[in-house]
Amino acid sequence: MTTPPAKDRTLAGIGLMLVGIFFFALNDALGKWLIATFSVGQLLLVRSAAGLVFLAPFIKCEGISAFTSAPRPLIQWLRPLFSTFEVACFYWALAYMPLADVMTFYLAGPIYVTAVSPLLLGEHVGWRRWLAVIAGFIGVMIALSPTAGSLTPPAMVAIAGSLSFSVLMVLTRLVAGTSDTVLVTTQTVGALAFGLVAAPFTWVTLGWWDGALLVLLGAVAMIAHTCINRSLRFAPASVVVPYQYSTIVWAILFGFIFFGDIPGASMLTGAGIIMAAGIYIFVREQTMAKPVTFAEPP
Repeated sequence: MTTPPAKDRTLAGIGLMLVGIFFFALNDALGKWLIATFSVGQLLLVRSAAGLVFLAPFIKCEGISAFTSAPRPLIQWLRPLFSTFEVACFYWALAYMPLADVMTFYLAGPIYVTAVSPLLLGEHVGWRRWLAVIAGFIGVMIALSPTAGSLTPPAMVAIAGSLSFSVLMVLTRLVAGTSDTVLVTTQTVGALAFGLVAAPFTWVTLGWWDGALLVLLGAVAMIAHTCINRSLRFAPASVVVPYQYSTIVWAILFGFIFFGDIPGASMLTGAGIIMAAGIYIFVREQTMAKPVTFAEPP
């Protein structure tokens, strides 16, 4: 079989990243629609169960040895805890906030990672990246518009979720070399376990249409994971990762079409600053030859 030219592989990688981000945004919009009817626990239960069905062939291919021989077992156990917490916060915040607002706070995850990397990863962060971190925090504050009326519990939950998301990225860096199947499966099992405990207390009887949408939620998430993982195999991370910020475009568009949300000037300004700071930090890390972990959205 002839190997495609490097240019074609790069274009394929960019295309897969854009498709993956689109499906993640679609997953988030669908989640916001469903969270109006179902609790976070029930949503995560059905979503995770559907996700495991789609993961089953990959789990079978990897074999049980991929899980038992994964590096740093303690961190492998910690990752699902932070993953489940951040995705629960994400969906809970979505029930009360516009889609674009919640996504803006989560886009700050890589900035938080850079801020804590000297302490948790032992990495050196130069003054240029510290300035970008400060700019990113300013962007978060502008987006949050911290007044007495805007510091609402949903906003605080979104911030807590985005911080947990950044810890998840740090932990993922610490287990570099673990297969994508193991990482995604353990996160899915963690969310499933949470759903099994929480869902019975707020269970809503499923109609066939609602059940189909909840299953679709899990399928869409798995498609998004697959596209993004493939994109990183086709093209260098330095080329495709910045395209993750296209998620804010879809979040604004889906929020307007499906929910009538119109982002305010402060949210758009804050989102722009966060994206600029995040892209600069990413490019600087590439220049400094730092290892990169893609920040997958919820």
